[in-house]
Order: sequence, then C-alpha cells, then structure tokens
Amino acid sequence: PVSHSPQITGTLVFTVFTAVLGSFQFGYDIGVINALNRQIIITHYRHVLDVPLADRKALNSDAIDSTEEMPRTPYPMYSTPTPPPEEEFVEDSGLITMLWSLSVSSFAIGGMIASFFGGWLGDRLGRIKAMLLANILSLAGALLMGFSKLGPSHILIISGRAVSGLYCGLISGLVPMYIGEIAPTTLRGAIGALHQLAIVTGILISQIVGLDFILGNRELWHILLGLSAVPAILQSVLLFFCPESPRYLYIKLDEENKAKKSLKRLRGGVDVTKDIAEMRKEREEASSEQKVSIIQLFTNSSYRQPIFVALMLHMAQQFSGINGLTIIKNVNNQCYDILLLNQHFSDAGLSQPVYATIGVGTINTVFTALSVFLVEKAGRRSLFLIGMSGMFVCAIFMSVGLVLLNKFAWMSYVSMVAIFLFVSFFEIGPGPIPWFMVAEFFSQGPRPAALAIAAFSNWTCNFIVALCFPYIADLCGPYVFFLFAGVVLAFTLFTYFKVPETKGKSFEEIAAEFRKRGGAARPPKAATEMKFLGAAETA
Repeated sequence: PVSHSPQITGTLVFTVFTAVLGSFQFGYDIGVINALNRQIIITHYRHVLDVPLADRKALNSDAIDSTEEMPRTPYPMYSTPTPPPEEEFVEDSGLITMLWSLSVSSFAIGGMIASFFGGWLGDRLGRIKAMLLANILSLAGALLMGFSKLGPSHILIISGRAVSGLYCGLISGLVPMYIGEIAPTTLRGAIGALHQLAIVTGILISQIVGLDFILGNRELWHILLGLSAVPAILQSVLLFFCPESPRYLYIKLDEENKAKKSLKRLRGGVDVTKDIAEMRKEREEASSEQKVSIIQLFTNSSYRQPIFVALMLHMAQQFSGINGLTIIKNVNNQCYDILLLNQHFSDAGLSQPVYATIGVGTINTVFTALSVFLVEKAGRRSLFLIGMSGMFVCAIFMSVGLVLLNKFAWMSYVSMVAIFLFVSFFEIGPGPIPWFMVAEFFSQGPRPAALAIAAFSNWTCNFIVALCFPYIADLCGPYVFFLFAGVVLAFTLFTYFKVPETKGKSFEEIAAEFRKRGGAARPPKAATEMKFLGAAETA
C-alpha cells in the first residue's frame, strides 16, 4: 500500500490554515467581550445613556475595583432617604446590567439562529463560497463594533455581537465540514481537531490584546472589538486560492473530474484512485439511506434515545459551571467567553488577576491539544466521566476557598488551583467530546439533522447561561459553584448510566448499547462502520 501514507502537502497546509482562520475569528469573537474591557464599556454605556450624577458616583466607587465581573445592582448609599432618587438609581443599574448581559448573550442569539443553516449553505453554494459569504457577516459585525464609539454604543455593540454570532453559527458547521472533507483519511482526526485549537487560540489572543496597555483601554477599546475584521479580510483573500472540497464536488455535484483535480492539488501528485473509490462508496451509501428530519429524530423510536442522550451531553457541557469561568459554544468542539475569572482571581487575592486569566487561556489551549490524543486512546465516555468528576471536586474546592478566604488567607491558593484544574478537566472531556459523540450516535441519514439540533441546543444553553449567570452570581455570591457542583454530579450520574462508549463501534453496536441501557432503539438502516467517519481508525 504505497499511496496510503499520510500526504502533508503545501496546498493542504495552506488550505487548512485558511479554513481555520474562520475558527480563529470564532474564538476571538467569543473572548473579546470579557473581563479585560468590561468596565470601560459599561462606563461608556452609562455616559451615552446620561446616567444621573448619583449613579455615576456609585460607578466611580465600583470602578476602583475594575476586576468586578458582571455589573451588580449596588446597595443604595444615599445620605438623603427620599425614595425617588433611590428608585432612579436602581432602575438605571438594572438597565446597565441588562445591556451588558445582552452585549454578551446577543452573540449566542445570532449563533443559535445560524447554527441550523451552516450545512445547508455549504451544500447549496459549496464550502468555499459559503465561507466567503459568511465573511460578509463577520466584516459587518466587526464594523458595527469597531465604530461603536462614534454612535449609540450599546445599540451598535449589541447588534454587532448578534451579527458576529450569525457568522460564528455558520462557521461552526462549515469549517469542520470542509477540513474534514479535504483531509487524508489517516489525518482526519488530527486535522479536524485544529478547528477547536484555532478557537481557543483566538480566545487567548483576545485576552492578550485586551490588556490595558495594548487595546483594552478607554481610547482603543472599539478597535479591540473590531479587530476580527483583519482575519476575515485575510481569509476572504486566501479562499480564492483554495480548492473546493473533493467530497462536495463528487458526492453532491457528481463532478468526478473536478473532484480528481481538487484531490491532486491537495495530495500533491499521489495516485488518488483509492480516494475516489472511497468517495464512490460513500456516495452510494448516502443515496441508499433516506434523509431524516429533525421532527423524526424525536418521533422515530430508532433515534429518540440517541438524540435525548446527545442533547443531555450538550446541556451537561454548557450547564457544568464552565460558563461561570468561560462560556463555550462547541460546534464540532467547544469554545468560551471569559465571564468571571478576574472576579474569582481578585477575590482569591491576586493583585493582577488579568494575567491569571490569560494563564487559564493558555491552559485552555494546551489541554485542548492534549485531548486530541487522549480521546482516541481512553475512549469518549471514560474521558467525559473523568472530566465531569474532576470538575465536581474542583467546583467544591473553588467555593470553599472563596467562602473561607476572609478567615484563611491561604485559601486564595486553593481557589486558584481549583480554577486551573476545573478548566483543565473541562478541556479533557466535556469540552470537545459531545461533538465527537453526536456524530458517532447517528449514521449518514439522520446525522445532518442530529448535528443541527445539537448545535442549536448548545447555542441555546449558551444564551441562557450568558443571560442568567450575572443574576445567579449576584444571588449566590461565592456559593455559586456549590450549585454547579450539584448540577455536574447529576449529569455525571446520567452519563454513567445512560451514555454508551462509541469508540471503535459500528452504528449497529451503538444502537444495541442504547437498547441495553433502557432505550427502545432499533439499529438504524444501512449501518456503516465507524471508520467511515474517520473517527476510529485503528491500525
């Protein structure tokens, strides 16, 4: 077997790099509204909305602690006990809290809407044209935010975040689909993982350029928000030199000659007969299996149990408490908005918590890379359980450390270690694995619908947490992670009893596992081996 060795050509490297620039934008857009520039934006909101003087005084005292994360409704501190100013104060504070929450969560609304359409757009226009079209949204969102200082900033930022969310909803489906289709079979897993690696890299870069002495200051914050236009323009130019997906050309358009030409560019002159034969088989299997609608996933007993488990895995990922540190929307892997890290590190006694936040971003990136290798060795279910169990323990230590900080100064170190480990456990298991497993639960027919509903549920949960977390944090204070520890424990038990291992199994074997665990699933028609996905290639 001469031609089956992995072929890493210049064209392949260039094409994958170009594609994951979209993932990088996704990560940057996720991380850019974070604790590093929050106070500046809130101050600007208050200025634009002409907040009463009493409230500005309260803001100034709040701004001394610039690491406070979500805007909290302050306690009335007026010397005069007259009710009207007090009502005005609380009302304005609530408005700013709502606007800030919308600035964060409008991104998820856009993603939620667009997540349904990434696959459809890729099939209608082709992968390259679909990514080019999506970049129009990216540029529009970046321009709205970049010019937000010149107009009504709250409207421009919220709408810019929503448009950027639409872009990310599309990209979260398009990029993994494209790089998975152009990758050689033996490299598909590794190349596919670059999507998430680019996302967490984008998050890390947004944290670094958001430092006060770079762009996270009162003069340049609008440039920080609009900076995602740079990779969008770069990707738009480079996409014109990238070959279209050979699988799209052959399986969707039946253009065998164009598919061969594209493959030869990607493989560098190696004989592509075997690849064409594999695509021919894939095309036959895809045409022999009927497409399944989203409604049928819930009404057909063959798919009801798998889709329920898939949705629960995504809920576990989003409601695990990672949203208290980072909000992650993983489409085909997962990503984050930094929400409370600075507050936690400040409470834990760090004078420069932003650097600890960047440290967590670095850990994010390192452990995301590590999970790529672990997931094929340890198995999906095992890693998910290890990750959730570790997060459960860390959540308890995190809260204990913050609750007892006033009594024992050394508890600050307990909190910090717990936060770092919490993120590490998330990246090893619950972060990337739900997307692997949803693809593996379903064969070719129901898979597109299953991935669409999984993406939608993930974005929806992301939105709910982004909108509600500030209020939950206000209510619970340092005890908030005790609440999340309970949620994580419940999802861990669900995983143990209901989620089958999928590594190296055919769809028929996975369906049998679901039946054994209490589902009424029959094996879906035309079950194919996992190697068809490129997800379990054993030597």
